Amino acid sequence: MLLVAANIATALTLYPVLRRRFPVLGLGYVSARLVESAFIAFGIVAVLALNTLRMNAGDADPAALTAVGQALVALHDWTFKLGPGVVVGVGNGIILGYIMWKTRLVPRFLSILGLIGGPALLASSTAVMLGYIEIGSTLQGLGVAPEFLWELLLGIWLLVRGFNPSSVAALDARQS
Repeated sequence: MLLVAANIATALTLYPVLRRRFPVLGLGYVSARLVESAFIAFGIVAVLALNTLRMNAGDADPAALTAVGQALVALHDWTFKLGPGVVVGVGNGIILGYIMWKTRLVPRFLSILGLIGGPALLASSTAVMLGYIEIGSTLQGLGVAPEFLWELLLGIWLLVRGFNPSSVAALDARQS
C-alpha cells in the first residue's frame, strides 16, 4: 500500500509543473499513475483474499478451494503484468520521458532513459503476456532495466538536484 501511496503522491507532486507546458499529457501521466496504482491495489487485494481463503477454508470442497485460489493467483499475476508492466511503460516511460525531453527539466540522458525504457518495458511485457518470453527471464530483465534506471535516477536526481532552474523559468515565462 506504501507503493500505491507513493505512486499517487509522485503524480500529484509533478502535475503542477508538467501542466504548465503540457496540460493534457500532464493529466495523462497522472491518470496512468492512478491506473497503475489501481492495478497494484487489486493485486494486493487478491493476495489478501487468497490468504483469507486459506485461513478460513474450514470444511469447504478442496477442488473448489483450489479453483478459487488459482483464480486469485491469476488475478494477482495479471494485475502485475498490466499495471507495472504496460501502464508504467506508457505513463512513466513514454509520457513522462517525452515531457522531460521537451521541457529540459532534467538532463537529456535521463529523458532518453525514459524514452527508451517505456517502449522496452511495453515490448517485454507484451511478449510476456503473449507467451513469447517467460516472466522473470533474462529477456524480460533487459526490457525492464532501462525503465528501472529511469525511475531510480529520476527520483534521485530530483531529490538531490531538482528541476533545471532555467527550464522552470522558461515554463513560468511561457505560462504568463
